[in-house]
Amino acid sequence: MTFKIRPFIFRMFLSRPLFFRACFVLILGGALIGRFAGMPSMARAEETHTKILFLGDSITAGLGVELENAYPALIADMFNDMPEEKGIRVRITNGSISGSTTAGALFRLKWFLRSKPDILVLALGANDGLRGLSTQEMSQNLERTIVLARQNGIRVILAGMQIPPNYGQVYSKAFREVFASLADRYDLSFIPFLLKDVAGNPLLNQADGIHPNRAGHKIIAETVFPYIQAQL
Repeated sequence: MTFKIRPFIFRMFLSRPLFFRACFVLILGGALIGRFAGMPSMARAEETHTKILFLGDSITAGLGVELENAYPALIADMFNDMPEEKGIRVRITNGSISGSTTAGALFRLKWFLRSKPDILVLALGANDGLRGLSTQEMSQNLERTIVLARQNGIRVILAGMQIPPNYGQVYSKAFREVFASLADRYDLSFIPFLLKDVAGNPLLNQADGIHPNRAGHKIIAETVFPYIQAQL
C-alpha cells in the first residue's frame, strides 16, 4: 500500500505543483501559528515594561556599597514588591559613572538612546559643584541633555543638588538655582534635593561624609520613588 500511494502523490505533485505548494504553505503556516500563538513575543513583553534610565555620578552609581544596595536597584525592588494587580513593571538601567560631571551627560544619553528609555532620571552636578566649575556651563550641559531627551519622547525627572556653604554663598545659591530654573523652564518633574534627610548625617553616610551608606541609599530610594510613580 505504501509503495502505491507515494508514486501517486508524487505524480499529482508534478502535475499540479502550484496547488500542492499552496497546501503545503497553508499547513506549515497553520502549524507555526498554532505553535506560537499562545506565546507572547519578546517585543510585546518588552512593551509591558517602562524603561527607566538613571544618569548620575558616584552617588547614583552606589560608590562604596554593593550595586544591589544603590538606590536605583532599591527602587527596582520597590516596584517588584508591588502587587501584580497594580500592573506596573519597570526595567531600570543605571548608567551612572563615579566622578562624572554634567559635561558628559549629553554623550552618555546619546549612547543609551538605542535602548529607547521612557524615563530619564538626571542626577548630575555634584562633581561640578565640588570642583567649583561654572554654573553657567553646568546649566547648558544639563539643558542640552534635557532637550535631547524631550526630542526622543523621554520623560525627564531632574534631581537637584546642593553644595556646602563653604564654597561661598553666591556660588552655592547660583549652583542650587540651576536645577530649579531648568525645572521651571521645561516643566520637569523636579526633586529639589536628591540627598534630602541624608546629607550631613554621619549615620547615613560613609566615612568620607559625602557618599551615602546602605541606610542612606534606602532613604534616597524612598525620596525618588514617588516621582517615578507619578510618571507611570
